[in-house]
Amino acid sequence: MKILITGHKGFCGRHFVKKLQKHTITGIDIKDGNDCRDFFRTSNKKFDLVIHLAAIIGGRETIEGQPISVATDLSIDAEMFNWAVNTGQKKVIYYSSSAAYPISLQQKAYKLKERDINLKNVKNPDFTYGWAKLTGEILAQYAKKSGVSVYVFRPFSGYGEDQDLTYPFPSFIQRIKKKENPFVIWGNGKQVRDFIHIDDIVEATLRAVELDIQEPINLGWGRPTSFNELAEIMFKVAGFKKKPRIKHLIDKPIGVDYRCSVNQKMLAFYKPKITLEEGIKIALGSS
Repeated sequence: MKILITGHKGFCGRHFVKKLQKHTITGIDIKDGNDCRDFFRTSNKKFDLVIHLAAIIGGRETIEGQPISVATDLSIDAEMFNWAVNTGQKKVIYYSSSAAYPISLQQKAYKLKERDINLKNVKNPDFTYGWAKLTGEILAQYAKKSGVSVYVFRPFSGYGEDQDLTYPFPSFIQRIKKKENPFVIWGNGKQVRDFIHIDDIVEATLRAVELDIQEPINLGWGRPTSFNELAEIMFKVAGFKKKPRIKHLIDKPIGVDYRCSVNQKMLAFYKPKITLEEGIKIALGSS
């Protein structure tokens, strides 16, 4: 297959490149000085599959501290969908986000279901990043009406050993490797996330495309884990005889209180293979 991957040098993109290395891949990444929007404005090339991952994204500080910069994702996605429709692309993978869900639902112990997003009656998502992803989902619907097969996914807290340190999982791993004491956690550590390994995200995505499932799908393990619990699990997996003291930085941004998925749609065709404990072992074993 001829495959286009935008953002192919990013965390998710690298794993798609690895998985699809037997195919002919065209990669576009701002890290090489190549803005995918320039490509979309000038190229008429057709691909068997487009994996659109290019976006301005980062940890919590980027989402909350640079909302205008993150809003650039609106431009990136608009250019991509216009190009896909105008050039008659066959299949497009679009990554929305769990941040697209209404923040009013992301509290206490409520698990998010795909139907909690109603594109005809949208409710406030998580900052400009969430708004950009909601808009992308609306554009995906219009692209489908124009004949493009679009596969929409809402990943939750994807993680892996080669993830950027602006995210909690790899920053925790680094602190474990350095045996930092005190062990720093942003906020009170009670904020909950749904961690799923990047390899499972990639596998589930490609399986859904193979089965031609075009409705939005949550990509999550469905296991609520607080940051305090994540640290405790890492202490145990690392084999610490004496646990470090946890220091909470209350003044740091933490995002919503509770973000976990109902993943029944995904489980109907794919069951995640890498548990959080196994993912931590892999990360601790990496250089």
